Amino acid sequence: MPEAHAVLNALGVDAARAALRAACGAERWVARMLERRPFASDQELLSAAADEWQSSSVDDYLEAFSHHPQIGEDLAALELRFASTSSLSKREQSGVEAAPRATLLALRAANRAYRERFGFIFIICATGKTAGEMLAALEARSLNERGVEIALAAAEQAKITRLRLLGLERLAT
Repeated sequence: MPEAHAVLNALGVDAARAALRAACGAERWVARMLERRPFASDQELLSAAADEWQSSSVDDYLEAFSHHPQIGEDLAALELRFASTSSLSKREQSGVEAAPRATLLALRAANRAYRERFGFIFIICATGKTAGEMLAALEARSLNERGVEIALAAAEQAKITRLRLLGLERLAT
């Protein structure tokens, strides 16, 4: 199975742009990553992704956040909006699917309150987390100041991007 960097290197520009956009929806980040191709290794790819994310602006962060469905929302209803990442989001948010209805309702309400407070949706690397764990994190982070929360959400986006980039190897199978 080819490594992620080899898959990305082998793609044409438009396909590589789409793959990078699926990993992180910030267009300036995507453009800078395209400029850095080809990558010699997965480590180089991940290092470049982290470097470019660290040099991104708050506007870039907010743009990337806008490409995610809210945790706890009806994912089927969002498939059209997030078609390029819907399978990723479903896999990443699989801990929500088996959650009790009360937890899902609490997640939905907490997400609304979070978005009203901060102006963007709650971002967390949901892989391996239960709905209850995500709800607890959402409630705790809702107490932060906006600048702190943007930094925390950006760090979570970096984790998501890393996982999605490493998943590029699945494109070749």
